[in-house]
Amino acid sequence: MDQAGSMEERVITERIRRKLEEVNAAAQKHLAGVQDHVNFTMQQAYFKCAYECFDRRRSQEGINNCVENCSVPVLTANNVVETEMAKFQERLNRSLMVCQDKFEAAKLQKMKTHATEELEACVNRSIDDSIRVLPHLVDQIKSTLSMN
Repeated sequence: MDQAGSMEERVITERIRRKLEEVNAAAQKHLAGVQDHVNFTMQQAYFKCAYECFDRRRSQEGINNCVENCSVPVLTANNVVETEMAKFQERLNRSLMVCQDKFEAAKLQKMKTHATEELEACVNRSIDDSIRVLPHLVDQIKSTLSMN
């Protein structure tokens, strides 16, 4: 590989890395309200509920069952967020794999000069599409968690 080609590939790789950081930052920004709701509002309700479980009239088993029941909403909420974000990540990964496959095919066809540019454009489209989906995904999560 020539020096200029290697340098161009490093520059594009760096731009792609920054673009991936962009989707991570967008996900964190959009999920902040959901995380706050789960980590504070729901956790607070859990601890208040669990506190009420400690009653001398209850057996140890009764206390344990009560505390376990109090934890169900928080565990369910965490599961919803984790599942939806895993699906989001999987869709993004598949989209990026398509970009990688196109890049590899272009390299095989000796179209190297355009391959890296096409790879970058494909990655940018995939990430931009994913970022546009985030608000809708977060709305869906909020709806599932009955958040306002």
